[in-house]
Amino acid sequence: MPLRRANAKTATPSRTSCASVIALALLAGTTTAARAFDSEDPLSVRLLAPPSQLGSYAAGGDLQACKTAQPGATPLSLAQVVDQTLCNNPQTRAAWASARAQAAQVGVARGAYLPSLNASLSGGRTRSENSAGTVSSFNQASAGLSASYLLFDFGARDAALQAALESLTASNYTLDATLQRVFLSAVQAYFNLFAARAATDAARVAERSGEESLKAATARNQAGTATPADRLQAQTAYSQAVLNRIQAEGNARSAEGVLANTMGLDASRPLQLVLADTSVPDQRFDSDLDAMIVEARKQRPDLAAAEAQVRAAQANVDAVRAAGRPTISLTANMNAADTSIANPTNSQAIGLTMSIPLFSGFSPTYRTEAARAQMENQQAQRDTLALQVALDVWQAHATLLTSTQAVRTSTDLVASATESERLASGRYRAGVGSILDVLTAQSALASARQQNIQAIYNWHIGKASLARAMGQLDAAALTGYRAAP
Repeated sequence: MPLRRANAKTATPSRTSCASVIALALLAGTTTAARAFDSEDPLSVRLLAPPSQLGSYAAGGDLQACKTAQPGATPLSLAQVVDQTLCNNPQTRAAWASARAQAAQVGVARGAYLPSLNASLSGGRTRSENSAGTVSSFNQASAGLSASYLLFDFGARDAALQAALESLTASNYTLDATLQRVFLSAVQAYFNLFAARAATDAARVAERSGEESLKAATARNQAGTATPADRLQAQTAYSQAVLNRIQAEGNARSAEGVLANTMGLDASRPLQLVLADTSVPDQRFDSDLDAMIVEARKQRPDLAAAEAQVRAAQANVDAVRAAGRPTISLTANMNAADTSIANPTNSQAIGLTMSIPLFSGFSPTYRTEAARAQMENQQAQRDTLALQVALDVWQAHATLLTSTQAVRTSTDLVASATESERLASGRYRAGVGSILDVLTAQSALASARQQNIQAIYNWHIGKASLARAMGQLDAAALTGYRAAP
């Protein structure tokens, strides 16, 4: 039971109770600690949400890359596009804010280890009237200061802090996963834009070829060496080529808007870009697939976040279980009261308080059961993601292999289709070929160019997709893009 002691208001400082000394010491110690730290972050928990493996892009554009990678008159390279995206895309800022919010939860959990201080003030005037009509009134005022410090709680605070720390770890890994996803989106949008622009150029070439065929067919028809059907076929092919060019231009404008949006800009913002790399792909990515899956499971930040969430759920089970157990606290308080009808009084108290929960409607049992089920749910989600990682690597690897073969085959196809179109056009101009042969050759050449263009840019997208599936689309990958010619 707490020990209480009352003193007269005139007591000298030398007779001040030990309760007041302890309370003042707790108050002075807490005040000193608060002065030693940032008033907005006294427990320095913001440092627990560090920059990710891609750097401080999500923290707000204070990096040199964020200052120099602004779209303007200078064309942007792929690396600068990625820089701009990581600096400005709202998804990165949202993930960073979530990490900081979780860091604040760690501060809440750490605060449970510190004493709590409370002050109270009250004042008023009381008026009463008895049955005889006598009226009496008096003034009253009181002030109090209380301190409480939790000494033992069967590990509830420790478990709550561990759960908060693991959740923060998960948030930090989620930030990395978000940055990698945004990184890949920028790469995809960049190469898709150049693929759309290249398809537009190919459609214009096909349109010019169709126009030349139409002129040749018209000339031969007027000279009597070709039928009107030849001219109509050429006209149909030319009109189709014009329509294809219009559609390709629309696709290019749409792709430019997608890239601007990915970079955190308005879709209408015009962009100047350095010509994308169209070098012949290599085979350095081809390695043991099983080893790649094992490595991906080690490096994927989203899987690491899922693992941390499982640990947080396990710690939460311990915290919920401990919440239903007794607690022991050290308490101290000082109170002063003054009324107009009695002598002022001071009182101080210090003691130990044990709180023993006896019965609360079986709620601790069901809270513990709910926490265990949540932990099992997190474990299932982690296992599902582990399987998804293997599938992501498998699919990205297969897609990259297919893209590599497609680049080689489409390159050969363009060469043969070019020669076929040249021969068919020459024969028709010489009067020994048919317009159908020319139009067929031109259509085959346009298709071959489209497939070759798309295959080349798909290969670059596939390479970045495999890096993301491996969890390797990080600062090293960005450095490699900056070093690329």
